[in-house]
Amino acid sequence: MKIIQPRIEQVQSQVPPVVFGTSGLGNLYEEVSYDTKLAIVRECVKHTEPLTFFDSAGKYGAGLSLESLGKCLAQLGVEPSKVIISNKLGWYRVPLETAEPTFEPGVWKGLDYDAVQRISYDGIKACFEQGNQLLGSYKAQWVSVHDPDEYLARAKTPKEEEMLYQDIIDAYQALQELKEAGEVTAIGVGSKNWNIIKKIANEVQLDWVMIANSLTIHDHPMPLLNFISELKRKGVSVINSAVFNGGFLVGSDYYNYQLVDRNTEYGRTLYEWREKFWTICKKFGVTPAEACFNFGFNIEGVVSIALNTTKPNKVQVNVEMVKKEIQDKFWDEIIAEGLIETRICYENRK
Repeated sequence: MKIIQPRIEQVQSQVPPVVFGTSGLGNLYEEVSYDTKLAIVRECVKHTEPLTFFDSAGKYGAGLSLESLGKCLAQLGVEPSKVIISNKLGWYRVPLETAEPTFEPGVWKGLDYDAVQRISYDGIKACFEQGNQLLGSYKAQWVSVHDPDEYLARAKTPKEEEMLYQDIIDAYQALQELKEAGEVTAIGVGSKNWNIIKKIANEVQLDWVMIANSLTIHDHPMPLLNFISELKRKGVSVINSAVFNGGFLVGSDYYNYQLVDRNTEYGRTLYEWREKFWTICKKFGVTPAEACFNFGFNIEGVVSIALNTTKPNKVQVNVEMVKKEIQDKFWDEIIAEGLIETRICYENRK
């Protein structure tokens, strides 16, 4: 594979502290009105001028997220040069021929299309082209292969896993060619399983990676922290996503999108951790969201936090968490209570 060296300064200068996730624009869990989507995008642009970064994917609502984003930006009159759009590629919109979409039943609401997975050399280029068509007057400058860990999980044998992994590498060959041709600015990868990111990073020259669910105040394994440090040395930007562990740390009953059973030992342990965490937050006048953001953002090597909302009034709140200063005594108590096993993140922020 021909390697196009990343434009490190250009890539990192494009990443604001907050990246806006857009799964809500694709009707994740609930059907969101167009007026609400327009208000969300308006707030995102308003509070991050002069450059706003959106992270989207063909999987989000079978392309509805991309379509809605492009339509909203056009209606608001936002110059394309003022927007960076990341499109995670691998899912292609197709006609809806069943009562509900087949790609993730029950997850996406009010869709008029279905989606099929296309991870290969030709498939990823088709996803890229379709994504730009859905965006209308805008185009994706940052691209990646979407959830390669989930794609590999389909394998039933080691041989099949090897074949699926080759599909992923072939897809990255296509992305490298798009970058060489000047069609895109940066190539990355996003995954819930950071070990897959590490495997791909050993074979593909990446400009950025998005870590999902794995790098939070509750869960930050030392091998992952070491990997983040390694990426920083290589000049690879790290975007930290899902720093609330799927919403659990700030009030949801779903940890990493799985319902927590309070009657199990694992469930009781999670709720006990959260109660201690919330108690300390209340004591120091810090919201759980602010603590989660602050911890995840101040890990050395992390350049941005990806946040998602379906409530326009939450956008400014999310952006302002960047400015929230949390006193050292708060972290001292978090450590004293045993909520953080390692001091590395805390020490790096001092």
